[in-house]
Amino acid sequence: MKTMPAKMNEQLAEAAFTRQSVIFDEIYSGNTIVNYKRGRVRAHVLQYLAPSSAMLELNSGTGEDALFFAQNGHRVHATDISAGMQQELKRKMEMNGVDDNVTTELCSFTKLYRLTYKGPYDLIFSNFAGLNCTDRLDKVLKSFHSLLKPNGVVTLVILPKFCLWETLLLFKGKFRTAFRRFFSSHGTKAHIEGTYFKCWYYNPSFIIKNLKDDFDLLSIEGLCTIVPPSYIEGFAEKHPGAYKFLKEKEDKLKSRWPWKYLGDYYIISLRKK
Repeated sequence: MKTMPAKMNEQLAEAAFTRQSVIFDEIYSGNTIVNYKRGRVRAHVLQYLAPSSAMLELNSGTGEDALFFAQNGHRVHATDISAGMQQELKRKMEMNGVDDNVTTELCSFTKLYRLTYKGPYDLIFSNFAGLNCTDRLDKVLKSFHSLLKPNGVVTLVILPKFCLWETLLLFKGKFRTAFRRFFSSHGTKAHIEGTYFKCWYYNPSFIIKNLKDDFDLLSIEGLCTIVPPSYIEGFAEKHPGAYKFLKEKEDKLKSRWPWKYLGDYYIISLRKK
């Protein structure tokens, strides 16, 4: 693909997610595997949160996670670049009576120096590959240190450069999907609601390398390593017995080598030194 200026790519991603904001929950809230993924991520985060913690959420979307953590007594500053997503988030927080525990701000994660409220926070959180929408992840990561309290934690959910399930699609003749992560150094085309933008893939080693001076690694978990990715539509509903078996296996092996490196996503947490 031709090189696309970072600012233009960000604007296209904002437009895509704003268009999707009004139907986002309708598309994903009833998906069994999406709900499994959310449960896994939340359980991972909760093990590092003390009661009444202050969280900075990046790419917060319609606020599904902000709502969950607010209902569990935490304070969330939910940021996103999409005005549509922020509007849905605010509506949801007010409807559920947790707006006192959630503040919002339109802010790109590439420009966290512009945040109105700079914390410091107990935890910085980014779910479901929002950070894959930039080729400047190294700069984003280096902005975390000043926003965190001593011993604060960063938890990120990222798409890696290899996914076992995705590669297996080769045997179904889906060659473009099977190999899209292998040839993505200049970005891979993403398509949402009629808008195209680019995303990049990052292995855990990239995160660790860029944070090693100021952070210690806590844990890595593979996500949808054994359980199929949610874009394999209807798997859990069509094959409930197989889904239950695969989920039990993944829950057991999620933090072990090589499984923690083979998923559609990985969850990584690091603690500020």
